[in-house]
Amino acid sequence: MEQKTGSPLVLASTSSYRRALLQRLLIPFTVFSPQVDESPAPGETAAATAARLSLLKAQAAARTFRAHLIIGSDQVAECEGVRLDKPLAHAAAVQQLRLLSGRSAVFHTAVTLLESARTRAQTEVVATRVRFRHIDDGQIERYLGKEPAYDCAGSAKSEGLGIALIEAMETADPTALIGLPLIALSQMLRNVGIEVP
Repeated sequence: MEQKTGSPLVLASTSSYRRALLQRLLIPFTVFSPQVDESPAPGETAAATAARLSLLKAQAAARTFRAHLIIGSDQVAECEGVRLDKPLAHAAAVQQLRLLSGRSAVFHTAVTLLESARTRAQTEVVATRVRFRHIDDGQIERYLGKEPAYDCAGSAKSEGLGIALIEAMETADPTALIGLPLIALSQMLRNVGIEVP
């Protein structure tokens, strides 16, 4: 559906979490699956990786959608210098949660809004510091048995039962931790003439 600018909105992500978050803004959008190498560059910080990948995902969609507003997003988490990728399997999730027990992790969530017709982009990275409470192996197993968060960096869903593993969090945008910083994105959309709300 056409927007005020005449450019439809495209979400360059197949993440169900990002899709659900974007639906909160009540703006119609199309979903595109970007195929990008998500490996960090040598010496790159977690925040820089998130920013670069969010732009790369938007640029991948721009090759198909040439006169659109394209949203790219990426999240990179780290705990005491260790990057936390999606665990994808039970053993890796257990290992991540053992590492996080009693410690803090920072989740760097980047969002890019690319105007593909002008190749002009806005990118912002929102950091969320999450302090996990002390959790033992029994609690880890019970949690993963009820909510196998194998598709989440850090192996816990703050929007679900995973909130019970968290002691505190600090962020400028609570939607950033789930995967798409809607406060930043809303301002980006306003910057290009999309009225939100």
